[in-house]
Amino acid sequence: MQRRHFLKNTIATGTVAMAAASGLLVPVQVLAWNKEAFDAKDVASAMKGAVGTDSAEVSDKIKIKAPDIAENGAVVPVTISSTLKDVTSITIISEKNGTPLIAKFNLHGAEAFVSTRIKMGKTSNIIAVCESGGKFYKTHKEVKVTIGGCGG
Repeated sequence: MQRRHFLKNTIATGTVAMAAASGLLVPVQVLAWNKEAFDAKDVASAMKGAVGTDSAEVSDKIKIKAPDIAENGAVVPVTISSTLKDVTSITIISEKNGTPLIAKFNLHGAEAFVSTRIKMGKTSNIIAVCESGGKFYKTHKEVKVTIGGCGG
């Protein structure tokens, strides 16, 4: 069994090394960290740090698929999709988390669709912000958390 793990890890390491050497994997982009946005303690500061503004137009062209009631706040499945044209980024914010900014996805020509699992400390709104054509659009959905999430 150890030989299989060794071979699998060797192949994975070789693939990553080849991607980095050929320029497909740029460590600066992979390890990017927006300190101002992730240190924010409220939604307005998180948006300002992540997208450069704290205002966005409400849009019905953004859909958030998340449970109405999350039985475990530690693992809440969230899917964001949009029918807006040329979406270049999707940002996810959880309103009442200690650190509201969950993630920012830069799409660069990809379909406006993101699916992930997030951690929620308590019942709050999940806010999705999409950048399209240099403008920002948002929508939100309330998710009720029944048991602990972020330290709860």
